[in-house]
Amino acid sequence: MKKLLPLLLLVLILGSCSEYQKVLKNQDVKAKYEMAEKFYDEGDFKRANRLLEQIASKYIGKPQGERVMFFFANSYYQIGQYNDAGYQFERFVKAYPRSEKMQEASFLGAKSYSYLSRKYSLDQTDTDKALLKIQNFINTYPDSEYLPEANEIAASLTRKKEKKALEIAKQFTKLGEFYDLEYSISAIKALENFMLDNPGTIYKEEALYYKTLAAYNLAINSHPNKKEERLKNANEAYGKLIKIFPETEFAKKANNMKEKIDKELQNYSK
Repeated sequence: MKKLLPLLLLVLILGSCSEYQKVLKNQDVKAKYEMAEKFYDEGDFKRANRLLEQIASKYIGKPQGERVMFFFANSYYQIGQYNDAGYQFERFVKAYPRSEKMQEASFLGAKSYSYLSRKYSLDQTDTDKALLKIQNFINTYPDSEYLPEANEIAASLTRKKEKKALEIAKQFTKLGEFYDLEYSISAIKALENFMLDNPGTIYKEEALYYKTLAAYNLAINSHPNKKEERLKNANEAYGKLIKIFPETEFAKKANNMKEKIDKELQNYSK
């Protein structure tokens, strides 16, 4: 009996595949719908999707249309085809604005686009699009059961954009240390804008340190007639870092800069 069980299971699987291929190839829309619903309920979203892809347009305007379109969009989501999922959920929302699935579809559509967001070092066009979609959901459904997760997604996308902006500013800082002073000026400006645009950022400590470093590089390498003012600016940047983050992880490097700044300023006090 134990030996027969695997064989029986194989027969059932082959039979199921055979029936699926048969329905997939014929023109019977009802048979496709019924099998698609069966696969969907069983969690076999890949096969359900292939069937729904063939019949979804035929149910537009029909009583089952709302059900079919939601299944179709969600099957894309479940198999990880997030671009198609986002598009189909948007179609569903436009076609069935009074659906009881409206809120869920809006959330899953926005969430789908969040999966398309690329690594922070790459182009962030998809991140901007996803953030716009998720923020629109949050504004539209402030009492939604999906709100906590939507807020988490929005925060994650925002952090990615912040990281991108910070890394660009850091790159200017590094270039300013070895090349043209204009890079240091650009770094200071970029970091100031970064903190103005993102007052609650988790990267504030890092931004303040790199502003101090950029101001220090600019001051130390400046022409004598501009050096005193820029040393004072660097000193001010250091003071802000230590005031807000007295136990900063950058303390050792920042304190070394402070010592050199003070030493240079002594020349002007004389």
